[in-house]
Amino acid sequence: MNQLKVLTFVLAGGKGTRLYPLTMERAKPAVPFGGQYRIVDFVLSNLVNSGLHSIYVLIQFKSQSLLQHLREGWEFSGLLRDHFIIPVPAQMRSAEETWYRGTADAIFQNVNLIEQSRPNVIAVFGADHIYRMNIREMIEFHEQKGSEATVAAIPVPRALASEFGVIEVAQDGHIIGFHEKNPNAPPMPGNPDMVYASMGNYVFSEGPLVKRLYEDARNDNSVHDFGRDILPAWVRNGSVYAYDFQTNRIPGDEPGSAYWRDVGTIESFYEANMDLRAVSPALNLFNKHWPVRSASYDDPPAKFTFDDQDRRGQAIDSIISSGCILSGGLVKNSVLGRQVRVHAAAEVLDSIIFDNCNIGRRSKVRRAILDKNVKLEPDTVIGYDLESDRKKYTVTETGIVVVGKSDRTPVKVSVINV
Repeated sequence: MNQLKVLTFVLAGGKGTRLYPLTMERAKPAVPFGGQYRIVDFVLSNLVNSGLHSIYVLIQFKSQSLLQHLREGWEFSGLLRDHFIIPVPAQMRSAEETWYRGTADAIFQNVNLIEQSRPNVIAVFGADHIYRMNIREMIEFHEQKGSEATVAAIPVPRALASEFGVIEVAQDGHIIGFHEKNPNAPPMPGNPDMVYASMGNYVFSEGPLVKRLYEDARNDNSVHDFGRDILPAWVRNGSVYAYDFQTNRIPGDEPGSAYWRDVGTIESFYEANMDLRAVSPALNLFNKHWPVRSASYDDPPAKFTFDDQDRRGQAIDSIISSGCILSGGLVKNSVLGRQVRVHAAAEVLDSIIFDNCNIGRRSKVRRAILDKNVKLEPDTVIGYDLESDRKKYTVTETGIVVVGKSDRTPVKVSVINV
């Protein structure tokens, strides 16, 4: 591993349409998560913690918020030439001068970066998921197997096969087929109740990858996607393996504590945030051996004020980020971002509140997500009358209310930053 030269591409150009309105003004990887992070922080932290420092971040749609975050939190000093995190905008380098047409096309349009670097191994990871992973172990598996391409896979119940790209594997982990959202996809070897779902994270040997990227670019019938085109063809005449994510070990974590969640919908995004505030959270943010890095701000510490019977600032089973002030309000089972104000007699229950929100006096918020800079007037009620909420906000099928930046009164909105 130490002798390998690894180049990493992070695919961070996703629109995230199913997370709307949280993606109204930002790409999905830039959506805030867990109080003080962005979704992209998790893949970048995994890479840096794994000792991988040559990273290109491929961006495309609504990238300003993401670019700003990368500049504030992920700039290296530049003292070492192979230590960099560089955002790469879509430059329309294809013959047709198109945007990225698929995951494979995104890499092909930047194949010059591979040819300039000449790495031994190329890692291609998505920026759309919340997970912790020692990527060094996956690369070691790739080398030990003599694999040309390795796909990170996670076991999921077979009943969910129709929701994932499923990998069919032999007993030794060799991939023998791909089944896209097929309810009848074959189970894992020895476990009829589970299937292997692709995580969309790949490790490639440089020569075989570049060869197949050029071949795919010349194929007019391809949609230029790894999961749909390149890898299904690769397994027929190449060495492609599945890496079982559940075998991955994070220094300082308990065995069997691997965590991965697709946060592609409002419901899954909400649930992943709620995972953090549990007494024993499935996603451990307190492991000093594997920190989740992000941008640093000069915020003051959180503050709780007043101790009167009907006016007590308190938080229960919640995450409260820096700069928050709870002045006589109650926060329970919730995640608060930076600089949130909760005023007297206000209640925030089972909710996610992004940075710089202001919860007015006596307001009540339940099972809701408030985007950045939302200001609630006193006595505002959200999450208790869903029919009324649907007239003003986005309400999911499961009853999660999402207050975006463009929603009407009684929300006053400031859009100074995104």
